[in-house]
Amino acid sequence: MGEARYRRVMIKLSGEAFAGESGFGIDPDVVHRIAAEIRECQQMGVQIGIVVGGGNFLRARSYSLHDIERTTADYMGMLASVLNCLALQASLEAVGVDTRVQTAIEIREVAEPYIRRRAIRHLERNLVVIFAAGTGNPYFTTDTAAALRAAEIGAEVLLKATNVDGVYERDPKLDATAKKMAQLTYLDALRLGLKVMDATAISLSMDTKIPVIVFDLGTPGNIKRVLLGEAIGSVIN
Repeated sequence: MGEARYRRVMIKLSGEAFAGESGFGIDPDVVHRIAAEIRECQQMGVQIGIVVGGGNFLRARSYSLHDIERTTADYMGMLASVLNCLALQASLEAVGVDTRVQTAIEIREVAEPYIRRRAIRHLERNLVVIFAAGTGNPYFTTDTAAALRAAEIGAEVLLKATNVDGVYERDPKLDATAKKMAQLTYLDALRLGLKVMDATAISLSMDTKIPVIVFDLGTPGNIKRVLLGEAIGSVIN
């Protein structure tokens, strides 16, 4: 199976990826595939924390939300992320992985409130901990939540699993000549205004010295490849 390069990781999963080809909602087949990959990684002895976005249900700046002010829209996004986290929890437990969902806003009927020391104890017991509802505050993205939780739990790396295969100098969807950057610094990402993560998340990762690896979640097996140290995607450090 190979030896994992990291002992404890934070994985940021794109909410959009959960929608599959439909582009909206939750595709159970996609979530099941992701769960099966995470099980493989856990079997390698890796302690895993996960943050999931809510972009498969809504985007905070979506034109469809023009009548809803930003704070309310952000709370709606937090609730959307809870839906995704519960779906992932169900799929993980269906493949035999013990989990806990912790939320930054209290929904005690469906998940634990976020408590850092409890989260670390769960990880030490080899449970996958899924962090829902972002930071619990408006104006902060789930990327920032992932960077924050990574620092709080002592993760060695932040894996940003998204719908692109790395960081590009320009948006490859708008410019086919844009080149992928295999490695760059936090300052490069901030200076170039790259949209792969928001500036707050990059700045926090820089302050905590946690490297960020950006890679394509749509390619089966990529999470495991990254944990094994294969050079895929882009590294921000």
